[in-house]
Amino acid sequence: MPDIFDAIVVGAGPSGLMTAGILGGRGASVLVLEKNNEAGKKILMTGRGRCNITQAESDIHKLIKAYGVNGRFLFSCFTRYSPQDVMHFFEGRGITLKVEDKGRVFPVSDHARDVVSVLKQCLHDNHVQVLYNAIVQHITTGSENSITVHLKDKRTYTTKNIVIATGGMSYPATGSTGDGLAFARELGHTIVSPIPALVPIKIRESWAKQMPGLSLKNVELIALYGGKKIAGGIGEMLFTHTGISGPLVLDMSKYIISALRNGEVSLRLNLMPDLSPAQMDDYIQKNFKKYTNKQFKNMLLDLLPRMLVSIIIAVSGIDGDKPVHSVTRAERLLLQKLLQHIPMTAIGDLGYHAAIVTSGGVSLKEVDPKTMQSKIHDHLYFVGEVLDIDGPTGGYNLQVAWSTGSAAGTAIKW
Repeated sequence: MPDIFDAIVVGAGPSGLMTAGILGGRGASVLVLEKNNEAGKKILMTGRGRCNITQAESDIHKLIKAYGVNGRFLFSCFTRYSPQDVMHFFEGRGITLKVEDKGRVFPVSDHARDVVSVLKQCLHDNHVQVLYNAIVQHITTGSENSITVHLKDKRTYTTKNIVIATGGMSYPATGSTGDGLAFARELGHTIVSPIPALVPIKIRESWAKQMPGLSLKNVELIALYGGKKIAGGIGEMLFTHTGISGPLVLDMSKYIISALRNGEVSLRLNLMPDLSPAQMDDYIQKNFKKYTNKQFKNMLLDLLPRMLVSIIIAVSGIDGDKPVHSVTRAERLLLQKLLQHIPMTAIGDLGYHAAIVTSGGVSLKEVDPKTMQSKIHDHLYFVGEVLDIDGPTGGYNLQVAWSTGSAAGTAIKW
């Protein structure tokens, strides 16, 4: 090993592997320190083991909008390293890709390990050294171009540049336990308080936990705090043993969690958002005529999944055995409202062990968006999930990892 590395990358996740590979390709002497016994452990979990490597959105402005107010920070690195560049990178190294629903890009093989293999091969080809089971405890800055990394086992390594690529706090079993946030804080950086994001939500109502596995498509979910809408959308959601999940819920979760810090969050589920209240009533009346001599509960089977029927009967209070022709107008209007306004109450989340990403992290005000270099310390860089930026499901967060990693790997000098 050299006496002093041109760069040390802490963390062999997606952003760290991208940064190290690019630096090695530019001729830098690079050491990657990984606390696990293998690289890319979190990559292997993404997309349920399939690895949704990016989002196939060619319009940079639309892409940035998906990240909310902090998306502006990504303009430079997305312009220089776009989703299309990511796709070309992997395709150029032998991975055939496919674009699925809503622009989600996956390997045709559906194997996340193929993605990790390409990244590891890139390190090998570019003579990057990787040290596994290396737990970093402290990072100290000395004279110019002298940064020392201290490991738990007392070993030390010196470098001209240090890249923090440790991830956030989600999926702690993969090693993301907030180490990078602690390092950043010790080095004088501001940390925006982290919370779990893209995480299932716990629901108070007992009926919501009686349908685990029930998936609903094209439904609308709205979250309200203090009577005001804080998040909402139309998509797919899933009932679980503890509450609700699915892409629609995950994308709203950080807004729900943030509001829960201050009080109760109400949820409103619309099973048929494409219909206006009047159209919904017409639809129900047509079904009432069709099933006029049938029991109310049997009529509902034509409208809803079987698991939902007993819930709607219980919540509405309408006798399920009642003949449809005996259902009153008031009961019919109650049914119409309920199908488009099922109330639920959010009471919490499943925590970092179930969260796909972390919201919060190193303040973007203290990081150069073109290079990912700290504005407080020269030769200190932050990439990936350790930064205070996160996006929805669908490859958006891995795109941040690739693009910020590319920005740092391209910008670092030695």
